[in-house]
Amino acid sequence: MRTTSRLALTGIATVAALTLAACGGSSEGSESGDGGGDGKTMKLALNQNEEHPSFIALEAFGEELSEATDGRWDIEVHPNATLGAQDETIQLVSDGGVDLSIVSAPQLENLNDDFVVFSLPTVFDSVESQMSVINDQEVLGDVYSSLEESSNFSVIGGLTQGARSFYVEDGPIETPADMAGKKIRVQESPVFIAMIEALGASPTPMAYGEVYTGLQSGVIDGAENNEVSYFTQKHFEVAPFWSYSNHLVGADFLIANTGTLDSMSEEDRAAFDEAWQNAADNHTELWGEATESAIADAEAGGATFSEVDAASFTEALSPLIDQFVTTDSQKALLEAIKGATE
Repeated sequence: MRTTSRLALTGIATVAALTLAACGGSSEGSESGDGGGDGKTMKLALNQNEEHPSFIALEAFGEELSEATDGRWDIEVHPNATLGAQDETIQLVSDGGVDLSIVSAPQLENLNDDFVVFSLPTVFDSVESQMSVINDQEVLGDVYSSLEESSNFSVIGGLTQGARSFYVEDGPIETPADMAGKKIRVQESPVFIAMIEALGASPTPMAYGEVYTGLQSGVIDGAENNEVSYFTQKHFEVAPFWSYSNHLVGADFLIANTGTLDSMSEEDRAAFDEAWQNAADNHTELWGEATESAIADAEAGGATFSEVDAASFTEALSPLIDQFVTTDSQKALLEAIKGATE
């Protein structure tokens, strides 16, 4: 399996992928997608670097698939967003210029608002509960296949982003009252904005790459994320007080061009699905190890990790369920998830 990392050529790689899509082309060694099942090397877009658990697990995913199919199917992982930002790769997968991509749950909300359920606080109370259901086709198969006709891609399953908590620069947070008036960086998502407002703080949408300087300059007082990102982005240097609110367990999803999947033989598709499940399990284990390492390294760098009054956060955030889960399909999805995890 070949791995491509071209940080300096992001634009060129994106244009090339778009050109492939426009011309009806696909990855090197691919067939025309006529259902012959002869195999191909599939391009997989990822916005994380080569040290991230997602990259490591996806590399192993491709290696297992190649071995199981005697080399008929292979995966070429493109890290560091070299094929474009997540919203761009969604379109590329839809068009067939890229076969696979890892995208976060909020990216799929624009295409099917049922996916908002995966981004709401209190839906999952731990990584373990999330991973017990997120790759269960019996529970989630309908929502995962919901974009096949409209967008020409299927959702294969999910990877954890870990439990998210708050970190600030001026002292630990113990209850939502401690967040009053603080400017907290959020993703540009209605759910995340409403979440910060429900806790009495001021949501400040900001690009991820600007968070460090925003904390350093005082433009924001804090942010929320997982421990791995907290350490790797060095946010602990400018916001050393981490509080375990564990308010949300984030999710990434693997999406795949439906035509590519349909071109697999039944045997090869079974090998693909098995290799994916093994990759997801591997990723969860790697994530746990990376989280422990990140905490230890951040503490060595001066960060402190504190517990919170968890019940007060749950009480403050629970109304978001009624605010955002409004349709029958959203309610059915939430009920199915809760039924599978309780």
